[in-house]
Amino acid sequence: MKLSVCTITFRHHLLCFSKIVEWTQRNGFDGVELWGAHARGLMRTHPEYGADWIRTYGLSVPMLSDYLPTDGDITDTRHRAIELCRIAQHWSARKIRTFAGNRPSAQLSREQRRALAGRIGEIAGIVHDHGIRLLVETHPNTLADSVDSTLSLLADANHPGLGINFDALHIWEGGDDPVLARRTLADFIGHYHLKNVRSRAELRVFFPDNVYSAAGSRDGMVPLFDGAMDYEGFLASLADESNAEASLEWFGNDGFETLTRDRLAILSHFTSARGGAGSARDHRPRRLS
Repeated sequence: MKLSVCTITFRHHLLCFSKIVEWTQRNGFDGVELWGAHARGLMRTHPEYGADWIRTYGLSVPMLSDYLPTDGDITDTRHRAIELCRIAQHWSARKIRTFAGNRPSAQLSREQRRALAGRIGEIAGIVHDHGIRLLVETHPNTLADSVDSTLSLLADANHPGLGINFDALHIWEGGDDPVLARRTLADFIGHYHLKNVRSRAELRVFFPDNVYSAAGSRDGMVPLFDGAMDYEGFLASLADESNAEASLEWFGNDGFETLTRDRLAILSHFTSARGGAGSARDHRPRRLS
């Protein structure tokens, strides 16, 4: 599995992006998932940063994560999507993450569901025309808040450039078994988001109004293997997918320490699942060249 860090982890930190990239390389990650707000800011302030620059660190930007509008004037949506695609091309990012609206699927009529899926299909077409894949994240309070609703969304959108960013915790939060859900959605999954929570009762800690607030609570956010969702079982189902791409989506405190710990735990898990000791390089952080 190829692992990336998310710049959204550092949304409330005063850090130079180049220092984040240097740390990411030193600690053995494969890439950096750029939050849309950060990607746009870097284009304004550091246009010299891009695909060629980050490749000098042996890293890539596999995905830009943003929030493309799914209602209103399609001309505005098209403009924003094209702008984001150009930024993605600047980084050679092959994927853009977005959300399927902001209302639970159960609250939408069949006509509303089809209309929303149709808009997402239109966006996927715009993104696809730029050689990029649009990934809708599995997330509560969206049209992709359950496996059944996600499958209906994909069918109604009906575009080959549309896929899924599989957020394992949110799948579990919605009441589906992540292992079975992964099998069902396997043909559409383009990326994975990995995070965990101490207990189901504390899932509110990931609500947007809390997560994006600098004063929000971080209590209940825990390292990957310390939480209520069974990551041992989920990652075992991924043991043979060496080319799978995932991001550690950490929102809590002690970001550097937690990301390092989780990466090493995942490597250890995959090594054990394959029944081998693995190479020393698998477990040793890389040095800057």
